[in-house]
Amino acid sequence: MSATITKDMTFHQVMRMSPEVLKVLAKFNLGCVGCMGAQHETLEKGAMAHGLDIDELLQELNAIFDR
Repeated sequence: MSATITKDMTFHQVMRMSPEVLKVLAKFNLGCVGCMGAQHETLEKGAMAHGLDIDELLQELNAIFDR
């Protein structure tokens, strides 16, 4: 499956792409499944709000689809 996750995508969009996404988000302590902001918040804004490195998050998320 060829897909690319970008910093401008919302958490909701990304979570719908693969169940594996939830595992990566959990690894970063992001409880996005129950968060109302997941519908509209971009990965970049969420990472900033939680003090995370967006590039590291994107690398791990995109690794799901590089397998």
